[in-house]
Amino acid sequence: MKRALLLSALGLCTWQVQAQDQCATALPITLGTYTVAAVNGTEIPSPICAPNGLGNTTASEWYSFTATVDTSITVTTDLAVNAGKDTRVHVYTGNCGTLNCLAGDDDSGTGYLSVCTFNVTQGTTYTLAFDNRWSANGFDFRLLETLPPPPPPAGFTATGITGVGGYAYCVVDMNADGLDDAVDVSSTNIHINYQLSGGGFQEVNLPTSGADYEPSWSMCAGDLDGNGYNDLVYAGSGITLMLANSDATAYSETSFPQYIFCQRSNTVDLNNDGHLDVFSCHDVEPNVYFLNDGSNNFTYYQGGLGDTPDGGNYGSIFLDYDNDHDVDMFIAKCRGANSLAAVDQMHRNNGDGTFTEVAASLNLAETPGAFPYHQSWSSAWGDYDNDGDMDVLIGASSFTGGGHKLLRNDDSTFTNVSVGSGYELFTGTSIEFVTHDFNNDGYLDVLGGGALMLNNGNMTFTQTTVSPSNGPIGDLNNDGFLDVQNGSTVWMNEGNDNNHLTIRTVGTVSNVNGIGARVEITSALGTQIRDVRSGDGFRYMSSLNTHFGLGEDTVVTQVTVYWPSGLVSTVLTPSVNSTITIVEDMSTSVQELTDNTLLLFPNPAVEVLRIRSTDDVNNRMAIVNDVTGKEVIRTTVRNGAIDVSDLKSGMYVLHITGNGTSVQAKFLKD
Repeated sequence: MKRALLLSALGLCTWQVQAQDQCATALPITLGTYTVAAVNGTEIPSPICAPNGLGNTTASEWYSFTATVDTSITVTTDLAVNAGKDTRVHVYTGNCGTLNCLAGDDDSGTGYLSVCTFNVTQGTTYTLAFDNRWSANGFDFRLLETLPPPPPPAGFTATGITGVGGYAYCVVDMNADGLDDAVDVSSTNIHINYQLSGGGFQEVNLPTSGADYEPSWSMCAGDLDGNGYNDLVYAGSGITLMLANSDATAYSETSFPQYIFCQRSNTVDLNNDGHLDVFSCHDVEPNVYFLNDGSNNFTYYQGGLGDTPDGGNYGSIFLDYDNDHDVDMFIAKCRGANSLAAVDQMHRNNGDGTFTEVAASLNLAETPGAFPYHQSWSSAWGDYDNDGDMDVLIGASSFTGGGHKLLRNDDSTFTNVSVGSGYELFTGTSIEFVTHDFNNDGYLDVLGGGALMLNNGNMTFTQTTVSPSNGPIGDLNNDGFLDVQNGSTVWMNEGNDNNHLTIRTVGTVSNVNGIGARVEITSALGTQIRDVRSGDGFRYMSSLNTHFGLGEDTVVTQVTVYWPSGLVSTVLTPSVNSTITIVEDMSTSVQELTDNTLLLFPNPAVEVLRIRSTDDVNNRMAIVNDVTGKEVIRTTVRNGAIDVSDLKSGMYVLHITGNGTSVQAKFLKD
């Protein structure tokens, strides 16, 4: 269902402004939070609209609000900052001297606080008056748009599936048919319930040679060897890889000798060479990762992505928080009093294979001592207000230190908007917090803490009584609604009448899964974004398809994929209520420049390829791919040229990226 957007974000700021003492000079306000220093205005409200009569009222403070849309508005003093205070509010239409009561409230909120909801008409001005019937003390109040509650899924139906009694961690496409499958494993078996196109599952049990490490803490997936089939990463007291053969009918085991107290694991292309690497949080030491050379050789590294000596690294998640189209990494931390191992981290991608920890500068990190036992095992990153950047819910695994935190992304810095969001009152805890659109209304919901919290579209959430247990998430009956696997039970989402679109990304220059890509869709609801991720929450592996709810929208005007390579793919007006596959295509996904805008010379090139363009390309990234799509050069344009002396003779494609654009042209190497 399409819902109105807030005219200003809930709790965007608290305005320290002086209210006016008379109706004639009422202070114009918009949606937001305001501070009343004291109730001492000289005009007494008349008529009295709120309960309990005139009494000893001698003073008031006056505001006015002009509606820009037809909607419902709530004025409330029921805020944590006002605990123990006593307020009363009157709402009027008409002009000063001939005011008419529209609404009013005295004690509908917590204790003696006020909550008053009323309908407004576009272009009409409404007058608010707070009086001193009970107190002249100051307080804060909030004016917000009252959105209708989001439609919940009809429910979740438990469906039993068979398993091997091991670790049920994975919902992902294992046979490359575009449908999510349910995976559970033991030390000697990979057990897959393949989803059938006509409904139901086909159970297959694939024996393995035995895993040195079982996925006792987490599991993730991705096509590590680029053969078109997803492989599995087991994270326990070390890392084991299970690599699919050429038709995914058998898996070969590779384990690494290093001891790792694994927590969250991920597959991700850390150095953006087109090959998926393996990352693992380490609970007692700095984090580790294995770089993939593209020939099934993985090199072990420790440090550079979370170097706290005593660890505390629990929930890693790779995302693009700053919209520069490369993957950054956030780590939800969990450790004891006054320890750096308890301070959450954000590692910003520098674009050259290195990362810089920047959480404190973004207002994402706790101050040691301020949260003496910060306990968080995972975080749910998504664009909760559909404004084009990633916000975060850092979920509490216990309330010893801080509790849940909802942080809004404001141009790559973060504002704590927990108060008033519903999460300041939510007491459920768990190690798993993830975000997906479960009711297909176009707004990301949060599953965790034993509850499904539905997004109201304005950075507030409503708890629903319809909630499955946590587990890996995907569409396990291909109906466009997201289901949840939990052990030998699949909680099938019964859905509602809302529409959807699912995107399957297939990389050619980038990694095969397109992990790290940003997917955007545009419909009448606005623009929604998703990042393709392997491993979110703490333990489970959810679908690599990106899923979008559309509400009542029946047309998607455009889908855009920003690939890790810098290429951009665009699909216009795809069919809704479908799954579409978007392949990274060098020949069509970016602009092919003509000779009058980009000139490469000499062509054929010998040692140096010179670049002349109508745009300044100096200091931009240059990527050269051969005819198979393999990246053979990654460098920076200097003085209008790049060095191609090491290339073999043949045809190549040069890509130049920067300033949000990606252009290409072909050249020959002699």
